[in-house]
Amino acid sequence: MNYESKISGEDLDVSTMDDDNIPARNKRRLIIIGAIVAAIILAIIAYKIFAGGGEDAAAANAASSQAPAITVIVPGKQEVVRTINATGTVAARRELPIGVVGEGGRVTQVYVDAGDWVKAGQVMARIDRSVQTQQIARLEASVASARAERDLAQANLDRAAQLVERGFISKADIDRLTATRDSSAAQLRVSQAQLSEARARNNFLDIVAPKGGLVLERDIEVGQTVSPGSGILFRLAQNGEMELQAQLSESDLANLSVGVSTEVTPVGTTKVLEGQIWQISPMIDLDTRQGIAKIALGYDPALRPGGFASTKIRSGTSQAVVLPESALQNDTEGSYVYIIDKDNKVVRRDVVIGDVSADGLSITSGLDGTERVVLRAGGFLNPGQTAKPVLQKKPAA
Repeated sequence: MNYESKISGEDLDVSTMDDDNIPARNKRRLIIIGAIVAAIILAIIAYKIFAGGGEDAAAANAASSQAPAITVIVPGKQEVVRTINATGTVAARRELPIGVVGEGGRVTQVYVDAGDWVKAGQVMARIDRSVQTQQIARLEASVASARAERDLAQANLDRAAQLVERGFISKADIDRLTATRDSSAAQLRVSQAQLSEARARNNFLDIVAPKGGLVLERDIEVGQTVSPGSGILFRLAQNGEMELQAQLSESDLANLSVGVSTEVTPVGTTKVLEGQIWQISPMIDLDTRQGIAKIALGYDPALRPGGFASTKIRSGTSQAVVLPESALQNDTEGSYVYIIDKDNKVVRRDVVIGDVSADGLSITSGLDGTERVVLRAGGFLNPGQTAKPVLQKKPAA
């Protein structure tokens, strides 16, 4: 039996098949195979992507977990009072040296001592005037004698004037008597002037206070002989007013003006006295490169001329970033701080330090106040290092 010939001849009639169906079936097979291959490729790519991302995330999480926790602060800006600290010597604002004005003599009484208050014109010491008293008596007698001589000359002139009309006295006699009268009157004026001069000198014998104030020094004793060459016998602080002569640098003086308020603390005390700058030195010492600002002070027992005192001068306010000292670092290049950037990396930032106050150090350049500044432990960090910032809030004002 011819099986093959039967199938090919009777059952499979190749001539009857549609030639257009064969390419369509092949095309469908190719599409199916391409879709399967594409799905496999996408699956492989997705696996690699997710597997790799997971590894990177894991690495990032591991690095983050190992980064040190660093305390940071966002300082912002605040009003800073510019304060200048200085020291100086206490002195009388208006010191009056007092000595002998008149002739002087032996001291008989001293009425005041150092630390006493006196009024203007008050007698501070009395000088013996026994000799001057006798001189005054002599001059008074001289004045009286001159006055009598003048009166006599005037009387003689008056009588002669009545006789001249009768021809008993010549015109020449009248002229002579008139001259005698004028001479006596002139002598009287001389005597009176001498008496006034002596009385004025006697008034200057006593040592008096030219102004009211506090006696700072006494250098005179009872029994001592004084004269215009004796020097200063008393020192007086006018009205008891004091001043602090504060030594300041050129840059500090440039930031001051008359009328600025200050706080003064005498050495050895805790008392704080209010003062005010009343004079700024127009010159700078060539050796020390410093000048003097004079601070007016009222009287206080804690102020002793010649002593020392410290002062805080408030020279104005400004807006600045203020940081605690722990945040500042220093090296050969200057002052700097560490900040944490948006990627949590440590970054060095150079800064310029301004005034120092109880609140901290003011930063005049390098920060705008919005940065996350490392508060402490900056010496253990390195630029570029990853850190885990822990924000510390500023205490409420």
